[in-house]
Amino acid sequence: MRRTVRSLTTALALGFAVYFAARAIWWIVQPTAPWLMVAAIALYLAATLTAVLAGASDSVRMPLVPALLALFTSIAVPILVSVSLAPPVRSAPFATWYIGATGLLAVVCIVRRRPLFGWATLTVLTISACFYMGVGRAFTLGLVGSITWVVVAQLLVIFWHRAVRDTERLADIQRAVSAWHATQLVRQRERRVRAQRALAIAGPVLTRTVAANGALTEHEKLEARISEGTLRDELRGPSLMSDAVRQAITDARLRGTRVTVFDEGGLDGLDESRLNEIRDELASVLADARSNRVIIRAGRDDVVAVTVVGRAAGGSHDDDAVDLWHEIRRVAE
Repeated sequence: MRRTVRSLTTALALGFAVYFAARAIWWIVQPTAPWLMVAAIALYLAATLTAVLAGASDSVRMPLVPALLALFTSIAVPILVSVSLAPPVRSAPFATWYIGATGLLAVVCIVRRRPLFGWATLTVLTISACFYMGVGRAFTLGLVGSITWVVVAQLLVIFWHRAVRDTERLADIQRAVSAWHATQLVRQRERRVRAQRALAIAGPVLTRTVAANGALTEHEKLEARISEGTLRDELRGPSLMSDAVRQAITDARLRGTRVTVFDEGGLDGLDESRLNEIRDELASVLADARSNRVIIRAGRDDVVAVTVVGRAAGGSHDDDAVDLWHEIRRVAE
């Protein structure tokens, strides 16, 4: 859209520039110094083309040199035109072309984000026109129109920038809402998966417990304890879980090992391939563990993602001997 607007404004500016140049050439009274009139036309066309086209493909903002050339042109063109004509002819229709032309140049400066140069160009034009024609004639013969153009252009630029800023802000809000919505969908999907997994784990045990009125065999009690532990694992450490890890934890509990899982965000920010590597390593460590108690902790650390600690009971809890210590780093060595 910006490219379309830029192309349209460029075409309009060049069209008006050609119109004013053609109007200047169509003089009905021979200038006393025609070459000054021609020089003024050539300088104006060069300044306008430069102001409109210089840097247009790279940036909307006009470079400094074309802006300075536009300001110089606003000083030189009224002088050249007025000097080339006799005083009685300076208010003729073909002689006042530079008022609209210079006003257009000021508009181009403002549209291309050089407002100081645009208003300076208009100020110089106003002083020159009033000096050579008189205040009344200057405002009657086109100065009001040039001032109006510049004011309208400045307001349009201000409103356009606000509209662009508001549009970008709305786009950011829309992206944030879309991201939040996607996150909610993922969380809902995860909750459904966890609920289905919980039903699959606890459902059969609960069914047998109800059917037997709580009178379970030792094997069924062991299955109930393992199911309870598995449910806690799914709640406390969902990011640590994989089929291999679940099976390794179940096998450890069947051997009589108490397994505790804590996930404190240690796996946050890791890509899926590294997560799979960490889970596979964790499953391998658990398969070889023979401790009485195993604690799996995924703490927030810049280096270590998962820590596995095994204790062999030798008395009180504080005196337990550590017989397993394994750290899985966030980045593979």
